[in-house]
Amino acid sequence: MFLADRLGPTPYHRGVLSDRPLDVPSDRRLSRERPDREEILAGHRAALAAGVATYLDPTTGYSVFTAAHLLGVGACCDSGCRHCPYVD
Repeated sequence: MFLADRLGPTPYHRGVLSDRPLDVPSDRRLSRERPDREEILAGHRAALAAGVATYLDPTTGYSVFTAAHLLGVGACCDSGCRHCPYVD
């Protein structure tokens, strides 16, 4: 028996991967209109290249998961992650 079977339904589910490259976020999660978009993308790309799981958001200072890390998790949790590789 799997743990999920004992716990009942959870918000976690397997997702179908988007056909976007990992360094390109969904426009629904990172608007093209954001004034700090390029700075965010640069931080994300640097974190991907370094192989680290997070980078700091340049505006808020919050830690943000990279798409590679979220891909490694293997599921979308519907938490609105900026770089979710399962969201179109």
